[in-house]
Amino acid sequence: MASPKNDVFRRFVEFFMNENVIYEKLWADSVLPIGVGVEKSFHIGYNKETEKKFSLLSFRKEEQKMSFDRLCDKILEMKNPTVAGLDPTLKYIPEEIRAACREQFSDPFEAAAESFFLFNKGLIDALCDIVPAVKPQAAYYEALGWQGVRAMERTVAYAAQKGMFVILDGKRNDIGSTMEAYSNAYLGMTDLEGEKRAAFGADALTANGYLGRDGIAPLLEACREYDKGIFVLVKTSNPSSGQLQDRLMDGDPLYLQMGRLCEEWGSEAPGSKYGYSSVGAVVGATYPQMLAELRQALPHTFFLVPGYGAQGGGAEGVRPAFDGDGLGAIVNSSRAIMTAWQKQGRPGSEFAAAARDEALRMRADLVG
Repeated sequence: MASPKNDVFRRFVEFFMNENVIYEKLWADSVLPIGVGVEKSFHIGYNKETEKKFSLLSFRKEEQKMSFDRLCDKILEMKNPTVAGLDPTLKYIPEEIRAACREQFSDPFEAAAESFFLFNKGLIDALCDIVPAVKPQAAYYEALGWQGVRAMERTVAYAAQKGMFVILDGKRNDIGSTMEAYSNAYLGMTDLEGEKRAAFGADALTANGYLGRDGIAPLLEACREYDKGIFVLVKTSNPSSGQLQDRLMDGDPLYLQMGRLCEEWGSEAPGSKYGYSSVGAVVGATYPQMLAELRQALPHTFFLVPGYGAQGGGAEGVRPAFDGDGLGAIVNSSRAIMTAWQKQGRPGSEFAAAARDEALRMRADLVG
């Protein structure tokens, strides 16, 4: 006769292999493998025969959603294809926040980093129910040393806690073990002598693809294993981008060649719901004709679109980024949201409310 544990394990395997079974209750003292896409919850029961309490586990096999599937879900839920860039500087932060932090910390780096976090926290609280994503730019935090990097980690964690999709803007690239380290740091897990922990735990990372597949392969592995995403620089919004990106290569501009590589790399981490892979592209709002060209050429590549607002891109210019269903892109605004309180002439105590007003204005500008 089979032991209770073996019987439980057999029933678990039968359940896991059968997609038609939704729930199965199992003895909690069994050692069971829990794989990707399995959700676990606990229930307390009572065994009359042994007069002992026991816990039951219920498992549900759920549809696996890739990173940009989750982002599309949030965009549709909020009817808002925008992301708020969190690129703080001290001059954007109200004096009352900075003064309180200077009083609390004697170290100016500590005071500045705490100001960054409190400012970000206020913005996240004001935006989390209307804006699907945030995008911290790593450089602003790194400028404050380890204290700033800690503020960035706290920002990522708080935004995730509030249900926001987090794009970490690091534009990382290297090869081999160095790129594996970047991948583990921002998207995957770090092995700490047998214990795996997420260092930052972002949902997506911006990356530079100009080292070729050697620099992207470690990120693809993290995308597949942890349901993450990447945005590869393709046609950036800065004025001098054409010096390299517009140069012809075999008759086509380099940005188009890089976009085609995104499609190729993305075939190794395809999406399951909306047709977009885990490999996205950064395409600037300041070049609407090229944006339209790339949307046509890259049907499986999700776009991160910087350059709206402060850099001169407008709603008409970004519309070609979207597919026929109104998906396929998310438009970034950083300074316009962070400094809304200053531009609107409002007191520092209203910085979060002003940011919310600007985010709502941007949504109306883009989707009506």
